[in-house]
Amino acid sequence: MASDNFVDYVKIHCTSGNGGGGSTHFRREKYIPKGGPDGGDGGRGGHVYLRGNKQLWTLLHLKFKKHIKAGHGAHGSGNLKTGSQGEDVYIDVPLGTLAKDGETGEVLFEITEEGEERIIQRGGRGGMGNNHFKSPTNQTPRHAQPGEEGIESWKILELKILADVGLVGFPNAGKSTLLSVLSSAKPEIGDYPFTTLRPNLGIVSYRDFRSFIMADIPGIIEGAHAGKGLGLRFLRHIERNSLLLFMLPADSDDIQKEYGILLNELKQYNPELLHKERLLAITKSDMLDDELKAEISKDLPAIPHVFISSVAQQGLTELKDLIWKHLNHD
Repeated sequence: MASDNFVDYVKIHCTSGNGGGGSTHFRREKYIPKGGPDGGDGGRGGHVYLRGNKQLWTLLHLKFKKHIKAGHGAHGSGNLKTGSQGEDVYIDVPLGTLAKDGETGEVLFEITEEGEERIIQRGGRGGMGNNHFKSPTNQTPRHAQPGEEGIESWKILELKILADVGLVGFPNAGKSTLLSVLSSAKPEIGDYPFTTLRPNLGIVSYRDFRSFIMADIPGIIEGAHAGKGLGLRFLRHIERNSLLLFMLPADSDDIQKEYGILLNELKQYNPELLHKERLLAITKSDMLDDELKAEISKDLPAIPHVFISSVAQQGLTELKDLIWKHLNHD
């Protein structure tokens, strides 16, 4: 996925259709000159739907299509004929898309399943025809309900990546390199902070034709939960990952301290993230001998860990085995 094409936030203007008006028609036939009211109801206005589509990974297709309009309902007519309903509009979105009110920021719903359909803007109801208003004292009602007007408002769509494994670490921790080695994803890689400006997804092949999805999430820096750097925009992607793989380099001054900083950023953003299963990969380990690895292991956090080197392609099979074991332990 080209990073320039990854769009995880859009604001769209949704307009649902007006409901059709009810009819004030009266039955008139050759031998029934004074038939009763037979005005039909108006059709409802078209809804605007969001629909889950697992083939999509980004909201790019909505970046330049800001205005979405549904069709209007038709008016009712004689012989109790109901007007046709307005044409519904379906917006396909990736799984993991969050819909919010554009004014208040209130979360409306999430799309998490293939083919799931949710109304984001409801069409106006059709008005009732005069047939509904007849009574013993008023057998020729000459009024009917107008249709309800459609609604127009801004909505926010946010994508939270749905992946099995989310890579968590500081900038330059080697996340992009690992993803490029384990999968066919081609993230931008450089030796400067924030090379990864957008999340990258990769499908990692495992034994017996099995696979899992890994997300390279942009590096966290201290203060990310407060919006520092690129923080808040990317922390939300971690929420939807099943497993968090923390990545810390072997040449770090204090691995335990850096792990604590990362963990605190997740906690400050959303304490529930601490309930996710965590693994640790010590990167850039190709220069370490067994004695150094044993020494470093003494001071590591109490979570499963593995020493790897993406460049030298060391420890990667062990890493995939560890990930697969924890993704499928129940």
